[in-house]
Amino acid sequence: MFTQDEIKQQLGIYAADFIKNDMLIGLGTGTTVYYLLKELGKRKQQGLNFTAVCTSLQTQNILKEEGMNFISLDYVDRLQLAIDGADEVDENGSLIKGGGGALLQEKIVEAAADELIIIVDEKKNVKTLGAFPLPVEVITFGWKQVKQKIESAYNIKTRLREKDGKVYLTDHQHYILDCFFNTIPDPGQLNNDLHLMPGVVETGLFVDMANKIITGHSDGSITVRDI
Repeated sequence: MFTQDEIKQQLGIYAADFIKNDMLIGLGTGTTVYYLLKELGKRKQQGLNFTAVCTSLQTQNILKEEGMNFISLDYVDRLQLAIDGADEVDENGSLIKGGGGALLQEKIVEAAADELIIIVDEKKNVKTLGAFPLPVEVITFGWKQVKQKIESAYNIKTRLREKDGKVYLTDHQHYILDCFFNTIPDPGQLNNDLHLMPGVVETGLFVDMANKIITGHSDGSITVRDI
């Protein structure tokens, strides 16, 4: 049996094979992607050359440490590939993302990619989304109004995200409401409806975006599912 970290490390090594010389790629954020970044750092030293657009300051800082090239999305028309993790993946390939707080930038970068590969451990694969709290990014002004509207509209509980005893701020100085839906049978509709609420910046629902789901299993095997 492989540990969670060993599974993530294997996924990082496996996913790195998709990145070829001179590619323009998007790199996600999170604990699984961390191992991908470390593997790419090794391959960079071995001669692999690529340029990345980062989905967070955290990822950008790791690329700096590893001596890898990165560029602003503003200087890019399209990305050939993006690789990221997810908090949940349903049977249709819809995702909940944003547990690490980078959902806004992740969605912008990954929408600019010709292909999106998601790397997850087997526990992230679910029949229906919703057991993982859905992150909804909101502006700081009037956030309580948004919180109340979401709770009232869907009869659910929400929680303002905190970190280290303080309200969590995203890279773009927004708040995140973690929403306890428990089940989300129609992610596309919910995503659209939440976007109609004034004050909502982005949701952690990534629908019709992933092209390939790569899953690491506790027995050490890796499976690939094309969406």
